[in-house]
Amino acid sequence: MPDGFEQDEELELTSPLVPLFVITNGRALPPEHEYEHTTLVTAAVENGRAAARTLSPEAGRVMELVADGFLSVAEVAGHTHLPLGIVRILLAQLEDDGLILARTPIPRAERVDRELVSAVLEGLKNRFGA
Repeated sequence: MPDGFEQDEELELTSPLVPLFVITNGRALPPEHEYEHTTLVTAAVENGRAAARTLSPEAGRVMELVADGFLSVAEVAGHTHLPLGIVRILLAQLEDDGLILARTPIPRAERVDRELVSAVLEGLKNRFGA
């Protein structure tokens, strides 16, 4: 009797991993698709909805979410309740199929030299008077 219980417990521990593998069709994230949390994605074209009918339910849900505008990768993961890594793989597949467009986040501004900015401001004040 204990042997059967141990087998059931072992199945329960591995069962959550199977759907994630199935969702991505066993694919890993390609190196050319490194989506940051703030990368924005949207549907590529209106006629992409016809192609979206042949997608997996999870990929179809992603297409529904991004059909009306831009969402960040983190927002897509939040709405679909999927791990961020799985969402990145789904997005890479959709981008390879030409169904979505990804816009990389705007890089943070570099810190500027305060002395240089002060000198420019003083020069403008002297030139135009303020």
